[in-house]
Amino acid sequence: MYMKKSTHTDQQLRGRWLDVDEVRLVSDLRIMHSKVDELYQVVSNLKRRHSGADIHKYADQPVLNEDIARVDELYLWFISLKEQKIARKKKAG
Repeated sequence: MYMKKSTHTDQQLRGRWLDVDEVRLVSDLRIMHSKVDELYQVVSNLKRRHSGADIHKYADQPVLNEDIARVDELYLWFISLKEQKIARKKKAG
């Protein structure tokens, strides 16, 4: 996975304007938050309304398998972000 190193990692955000890349990042994060919430709501409704057996019975199984793999990949990425946050807290404190 490609990760761009920020040129502003150690700079404070207060008292300065965001550059174009930072504005894009904030925009992308807001979109991500919205889409994660949307996915959470859809899955919650599916779980509430239908059994797991029915979901498997009616699902396009290759597509469901791909969805599961994508969510696994996202989960691992979120875990890595969580671990980075914990490491930063330990380093700072």
